[in-house]
Amino acid sequence: MQYNKLVRDNIIDIIELKGGQATFHIAEETEYRQKLKEKLKEEVLEYMEADSEEEMADIFEVIHAIMKEKGWNIEHIVEVQKKKREERGGFEKRIILEKS
Repeated sequence: MQYNKLVRDNIIDIIELKGGQATFHIAEETEYRQKLKEKLKEEVLEYMEADSEEEMADIFEVIHAIMKEKGWNIEHIVEVQKKKREERGGFEKRIILEKS
């Protein structure tokens, strides 16, 4: 089966432990950045289908990898989030804009 997608670090070992054989390569920086974006989209779509904690955890794992690759830390991202919430609000009021 052909995949050409980013997988978790232990997947190759798991495939081989089950008697399978995997063909893979280690992504260079540019490919890695692109594959992280693709993986984020994949995980969000899976969350939308399953609506589960496990899929949300997968989204967080990809976000963590993106932040690490970019050199961002969680504290800074939370500060950016707080600033945006103060300026524009959050989503707690459940407002649906119908027309502007």
